[in-house]
Amino acid sequence: MLGKILDIDLAANTWKLAEYPQDLARTYLGGRGLNVHFLYEHLPVNIDPLGPKNLLVLSCGLLTGTAVPSSARLHINALSPLTGLLGSSNIGGDFGAQLRSNGIQSVIVRGRSAKPVCLYIDGDSIQVRDAEPLWGLDTWETQDRLKAEVGSSKIKVLTIGPGGENGALFGCIMSDRDHAAGRTGMGTVMGSKNLKAIVVKKKRQKSLFPSSGKLHATIQRYFRQIMESPHYKGISKHGGAGFVKWADQLGILATRNYRENTFEAAERIDGHNLQDNITRRRSCPRCPVQCKADLEFSRGKFKGMQAVRPEFEPMLSLGSKCGLDDLDTLVFLDNLCSRLGLDCISAGNSIAFAMDLFERGILSMQDTEGLDLTWGNGDVMETLIRQMAAGKGFGKILAMGVRRASQVIGRGSDQYAPHVKGLELAGYHPNNIMGTALGYAVASRGADFNDVFATLEYKWLPDKQHEASATPQAPNLHSIHGKAELVRKSMIIGTVLDSLGLCKVPILCLICAYDLVNEAELTAAITGWPVDAPSLFTSGERIVNMERLFNVRHGGSAADDRLPNMFFEKDYNAGKQPSKPQAWMEPMIHEFYTIMGWDNQGHPGTEKLMELGIFAPQYDNDSAA
Repeated sequence: MLGKILDIDLAANTWKLAEYPQDLARTYLGGRGLNVHFLYEHLPVNIDPLGPKNLLVLSCGLLTGTAVPSSARLHINALSPLTGLLGSSNIGGDFGAQLRSNGIQSVIVRGRSAKPVCLYIDGDSIQVRDAEPLWGLDTWETQDRLKAEVGSSKIKVLTIGPGGENGALFGCIMSDRDHAAGRTGMGTVMGSKNLKAIVVKKKRQKSLFPSSGKLHATIQRYFRQIMESPHYKGISKHGGAGFVKWADQLGILATRNYRENTFEAAERIDGHNLQDNITRRRSCPRCPVQCKADLEFSRGKFKGMQAVRPEFEPMLSLGSKCGLDDLDTLVFLDNLCSRLGLDCISAGNSIAFAMDLFERGILSMQDTEGLDLTWGNGDVMETLIRQMAAGKGFGKILAMGVRRASQVIGRGSDQYAPHVKGLELAGYHPNNIMGTALGYAVASRGADFNDVFATLEYKWLPDKQHEASATPQAPNLHSIHGKAELVRKSMIIGTVLDSLGLCKVPILCLICAYDLVNEAELTAAITGWPVDAPSLFTSGERIVNMERLFNVRHGGSAADDRLPNMFFEKDYNAGKQPSKPQAWMEPMIHEFYTIMGWDNQGHPGTEKLMELGIFAPQYDNDSAA
């Protein structure tokens, strides 16, 4: 059972349900693939990302809600208000599986409601209800209020906070306390539509596809591979927060707005130090990893605080990038971002950018309205986060993201703004990890390592390190050789995982599999379709090319596939390894375009499109159908 597509127009207050065609599922799978197909076919060009013509599309992966381990992911896309290109974000937790249990594969949100509303889904019963009493509440308060109204055990919720309501360009969408569709401003698009929350009635999980003995055996083998990984215990115990010291030792820990790539306080802010605060470990549905944890603090400034453990990225974006060396404050700020509905990566980068300008004398306390932006000032960081969410004070400028903030500030500040395509960089310092640097440059949504999960560079499993390598040098962090093929494979495989609804942590961090054999066997066993690894890879390649076509249509070009110049300046090379000259990036990009079948402008070639069965007559910026 593939489920239905719910298409709702908030302006007209109308909705319709349609079956998800099987031929479309075989071509684009689900999740990320289905979303970009729909946006390419139906989203006009030259529109305001925060206007009513933008479309917000949410899709379960093809395997979401099935018995497959770690198959809980939901993908969300729209035209991004932060980048002006493809907005793309992914969220775990129970919501996707529960949406699928209601028979819904995808939700397409059109138009803008005249007043704040919530969308309620209970099978084929769809309601749009008043949400004005919820407007202004944070994401935790909103979920608590909704659950109190109907019973906490009866619903799952996606919601935005004040950040998305007030137009911060990196507003996120939250579910539960710590599941976030964080990147590219999808919460801000949701807020622009006056859609406060989407509520789904919890249903008993039912079999979406026929079960079989072969399916059971395949699932059990997959479980064993996850749990037998040498990294299983570490990730299960410490989550992503436990890899700060590791990144520091590799010389890839972004520090003080990327001025450095090691942090003297890395050991102090590592997640290993949170073990005594853990009150409960949690996992997404059918996931053996249990990388989530609830925390409680028994002493210090935050005594009595109940929180959730941060992931790896906020440990850097709110920690080392800002020079913050107090772990308790870091946890508080991460949870504050979640409550207010802000992407912690972009929020932390924006603060680090401002602190860098302040330290350089480009910004003064007159510019910041009296805020002392010295490195590591946690109190000021809290003030800025609250200002960003409220759209007030100096934080209102930072809520535009570093690209636009640098344009407002001027004075040469753009040379210190860390972004690609308008999206703030993730936590790995690109100067010391060449494949990830290339991935930052060419990924569809901008500089984010989740789009290019080149784990072979991380030296996780030495016996696996040549599986995705074009040359023996490819697993070497500092070599540029073979990185184009490594990035191509990891990008396409990551796209397949997002389209199947599978979490990347078990597959790319624990099993470190770059062949899609497991995923093909699981997909074939679940659906009964004749699926193999090459056909899944082709689907992923098709989706990546559709994303590139989408960006080209909306004004993207090869000029966007570049790291900021700041990473080629002497001042930013204070880490353990010397930076490469700017020329190191150009050969990798050229090689990447070539093996992707793209021209020198990064446009997919006609031969490649024909090979993938993509008919794209509108290669310019004409209006889409």
